[in-house]
Amino acid sequence: MKQFFALALAAASGVASAQTPATNPMPDGSHDMYAGLGAMSRARYEGAANTKTSVLPVLQVQWSNGIFISGMSAGMHLSTDPTLEFGPLVSLHASRDESGSGGIIDGVGVATMMPLAARMRRDNPLAGMPDVDARLEGGAFLNYYLNPAWRLTSSVLIGSGSERDGARMTLGVQRLAVAIAPQHTMSFHAGLTLVNRDYNQSYFGVNENDAWSSDNPVYRPGGGLKDVHVGARWNWALGPSWMLTTNVQATRLTGSVRRSPLVERPTNVTVSTAFAYRF
Repeated sequence: MKQFFALALAAASGVASAQTPATNPMPDGSHDMYAGLGAMSRARYEGAANTKTSVLPVLQVQWSNGIFISGMSAGMHLSTDPTLEFGPLVSLHASRDESGSGGIIDGVGVATMMPLAARMRRDNPLAGMPDVDARLEGGAFLNYYLNPAWRLTSSVLIGSGSERDGARMTLGVQRLAVAIAPQHTMSFHAGLTLVNRDYNQSYFGVNENDAWSSDNPVYRPGGGLKDVHVGARWNWALGPSWMLTTNVQATRLTGSVRRSPLVERPTNVTVSTAFAYRF
């Protein structure tokens, strides 16, 4: 039986790519579910110099018909080939406001916006930049097993950004669970993210109006390679139903994204840990 457990923090931002759990054969009408609570430390937004820590719920469910929920993503396994996984995928891309994370902020008039942005510019490149609303992305995933221990992964999602025309493709390789001690396993992954011009313009670009309100220079990034990333996961089985899972991922922004005036630090590290209960 393939390793199914691959928890994702349910409120993770768009920094992390949508991860699809491995197919989990089970009796008809049954399901496999993990739920819990975790904490995540990550950059305030992609490319930010400072970090924030949040307490977040954890959820992963898979049903015998192939439908799954993994963090902020959901999809369905359609393949009957044990070496191939594919199917539709939807994911919620997090919003972004001046603080760097989604949320509601008080509106300010034009007369007060410019002085505020000028005062905050040194510490916050997003000051005066427009919010980007949360977006529901749709697409598909395709994974291939080189052998029982190694899996190539890919996904394409469309619908993010200010105008819902952002698209991103994630390609990766995973080393599935390796037993390092009784009740302890580790897995590893590496990958890259390709995006279109519209995606980069929404999250890393600065148009003329944005430049006026934020004091950032006009910048129009192109599409292409957005980032490369590597990570590791440690799972500790505390008992038949309880699990402690810890994740570390380093992401390096590249290409025209790295040169954006909104990017303070091109390399960000995300660390999360969570307790989960299996139902």
